[in-house]
Amino acid sequence: MRGGVRDLSVALDKGRVVAGKIAGMFRFFAMTFLLLLQAVVLGQGTKAEYARALALSQATAGKVFRTKVEPQWLPGGDSFWYRVEIERGKWEHVMVDAVKGERRVLPGPPEGASVAIAAMEKVRPSTNGGEETELVFVNRTEGDVLVFWIDPEGRRKGYGAVKAGERREQHTYAGHVWLAQDVMGKTLGVWEGKAGGGEAVIAPADGVASAPESVKTEHQWKPFVRDFNVWLKRRGSGEEVPLSRDGRAEDAFREPLLLSPDGKKLVAMQVAPAQERKVWLVESSPKDQLQPKLLSYDYLKPGDRNKRERPRLFDLERREAIAVNEELFANPWDCSELRWAPDSSQFTFLYNERGHQVLRVIAVDAASGEARALVEERSRTFIDYSQKTALHWLDPTHELVWMSERDGWNHLWLYDTNTGALKNPITRGEWVVRGVERVDAVKRQIWFRAAGIRAGQDPYYVHLARVNFDGTGLVVLTEGDGTHRWKFSPDGRYFLDSFSRVDLPPVTELRRSEDGSRVCLVETGEAQALLATGWRAAERFVAKGRDGKTDIHGIFIRPSNFDSEKKYPVIEDIYAGPHGFFVPKEWGLGLRQRTLAALGFIVVQIDGMGTNWRSRAFHDVAWKNLKDSGFPDRIAWMRAAAESVCPQMDLTRVGIFGGSAGGQSALAGLLHHGDFYKAAVADCGCHDNRMDKIWWNEAWMGWPVGPEYADNSNVTHAAKLTGKLLLTVGELDHNVDPASTMQVVDALIKADKDFEMLVVPGSDHGAGERPYLVRRRMDFFVRNLLGAEPRRH
Repeated sequence: MRGGVRDLSVALDKGRVVAGKIAGMFRFFAMTFLLLLQAVVLGQGTKAEYARALALSQATAGKVFRTKVEPQWLPGGDSFWYRVEIERGKWEHVMVDAVKGERRVLPGPPEGASVAIAAMEKVRPSTNGGEETELVFVNRTEGDVLVFWIDPEGRRKGYGAVKAGERREQHTYAGHVWLAQDVMGKTLGVWEGKAGGGEAVIAPADGVASAPESVKTEHQWKPFVRDFNVWLKRRGSGEEVPLSRDGRAEDAFREPLLLSPDGKKLVAMQVAPAQERKVWLVESSPKDQLQPKLLSYDYLKPGDRNKRERPRLFDLERREAIAVNEELFANPWDCSELRWAPDSSQFTFLYNERGHQVLRVIAVDAASGEARALVEERSRTFIDYSQKTALHWLDPTHELVWMSERDGWNHLWLYDTNTGALKNPITRGEWVVRGVERVDAVKRQIWFRAAGIRAGQDPYYVHLARVNFDGTGLVVLTEGDGTHRWKFSPDGRYFLDSFSRVDLPPVTELRRSEDGSRVCLVETGEAQALLATGWRAAERFVAKGRDGKTDIHGIFIRPSNFDSEKKYPVIEDIYAGPHGFFVPKEWGLGLRQRTLAALGFIVVQIDGMGTNWRSRAFHDVAWKNLKDSGFPDRIAWMRAAAESVCPQMDLTRVGIFGGSAGGQSALAGLLHHGDFYKAAVADCGCHDNRMDKIWWNEAWMGWPVGPEYADNSNVTHAAKLTGKLLLTVGELDHNVDPASTMQVVDALIKADKDFEMLVVPGSDHGAGERPYLVRRRMDFFVRNLLGAEPRRH
């Protein structure tokens, strides 16, 4: 049957020509017959394909090996051992000599050795389905530690205490998450159970920075806040006296209260609160009662009155305020990074002006209260403060390492903090600094993460690099064609480098920290068992964007039963938020995309202009222009892919889906590019940026709220809807006001537009990824792009 598909299509095409000469009714029936016959012939959206799609998670689990290496360094720092899974439930123990660059397999773990499991960055719910294992809690603190299991719903369940200096074995399962806290509730670590077991080493929590000892011994007063004002309490006698008197509920003093190192001055933040705005929700089907509940939460929106905070300076010896001219920080979004100079001569803070077009490091003289700008950034569009702010003070040399996009790329700069003069750029070039790893003030070197620094590689791949403060001596320490993660040896002489791509399982190498030279290959990920299931790696593709010059990067995923003789509808998984990029760069299963691909679709992901971590010009496309969503680049990319590398893409049948900002973009695709996109699923979209959270939307759409907000609203353009639309939203969304979706619904009804909608009782943000809605998304695309009825049963 497959060999006759093209001949059959030719015959039907001729039939359509004839039918075109008859009445329009017959043309309609001929087209309908073609779509139904095509669905039968191509076998897309069938019961077997649904079964394969819904079983992907189970079918692909536990079939990639030699991917994770947790080094256990031996005393002296010249060798380490690790264990690695080589088959399902089978482990290999390996010793690596870092001096000789030799790797040898051991008959078992070294005598008396155990495997320390790396702590996770944050708590997350446990996942079920893992094999039985054991986690050994090792308490290296001086007090008892409380242990909690985090269940699949994210709830904590206590499992008792581990006494100081003791060990405790805990039965668990791979994928289960455990939390350790001290008796005061301070988090000491989070670990995930691993197949084969391991140790969760609980170390003391990092101490909170405090004033120098001289302050503790020389200064007799302890500051605190009471009744909206700053008070002082005399150590020893307990005598209390007010330091400020003008604090009130509508303009209160708040912590932090920051003493100068010499104990003679104090800085306190005085804050006029933001206006009150609440989002109201109706929980239709609460678990604990029959009748609905009315709920609310605080939620500022663009244009609302923000809190107004500013630092106040006090002389403790005279117990009076020192006036500070507020002209340089008169309209704050926030004031942060408050700190004193070691000699108590001044304090500094970071001022982010509302509208995010001015960012200043402000220094205030401790004696006079005179304020001056040490560093000032200005932008005609936006300053990406939430992603690209970095300050590292070098007090002994009176210098500051600062991050800025002032030359069109995100780089590091060195400032003189005495004069506020720029000393020199530290990094430069048509690539970006992704973040600072560490600063060595003695060697005057900075270790940092960089993207786009390796010519010929994907510009989003992250590499480790080092540079001198004066901008000389730049060394890229990682090499492999992929995005990198690394772990340093305890003494820092070596690091374990792991890199991967969407089409390359992790490769792990041992490298020297001094020059990045490779010591030896440690492991190469093996995915043969995964490939045997029919799983296909994503394929990378680069095409020129809207300007014909800029490279646009994306991936596409073919169906597991891909047939080069067939044509497949295309579905784009979109997220275009300016705060990041979203095409995956590391190895992963990509089950969300493959679940759709298994039904007979080619699924694509693309980062168009307006997303982050390329040049400043690339990013600025998003400024007051979120409806753009990079669509001109995305469409150009798909057309280029269909023409050059995947002619099986049928660009007459293109769908799109996304959630949150991606939901906004998915609907915008139909509204503004309905000639290209034919069907969209938009989940929990922030469809009107005036309805969404204040910080995210003002960051990209600006302040004050201008006409651009209305012009970018899906509500404004609802009457332009063409194609098929499914809207989904959780009734208890705490991230994006669900009324944003309902206002789109109202506008669509007024415009007499047909659409589908699902409101999920009890669901929060991301309702569209619940199993029921995932299945409904599959059904929607099967009906509207394949022209077939879903055949799940």
